[in-house]
Amino acid sequence: MKRLTAKEEEIMEWFWEKGPLFVKELLTYYDAPRPHFNTLSTIVRGLEEKGFLSHHIYGNTYQYYPLISAEAYGQGNLRNVIARYFNNSYLGVVSALIKEEEISVEDLRRLLDEVEQGNQ
Repeated sequence: MKRLTAKEEEIMEWFWEKGPLFVKELLTYYDAPRPHFNTLSTIVRGLEEKGFLSHHIYGNTYQYYPLISAEAYGQGNLRNVIARYFNNSYLGVVSALIKEEEISVEDLRRLLDEVEQGNQ
């Protein structure tokens, strides 16, 4: 899955939250100073080229909608981070979380118990 820039991700958040949008509608969600219409339109078309959005045609305007859910994008990003920074080692990720005290050993045991109960 292709990675999004910070601005692209911000725009996708609007689509994931609001659903299908025209660029003019998207513009209304920004506080002042708002980005220029053409700037947003260019980014939205780029998102469509990358496969994140598609559109319906209404007269001479397009209503864009997401092709990828926020969850699917998040999972793809997680896989990319694990591949890039942890050499595809999920064990390395868990180990780093424990070492950084982001997850306790007790929480890890509880998670293992839940997984084992779900597999029965």
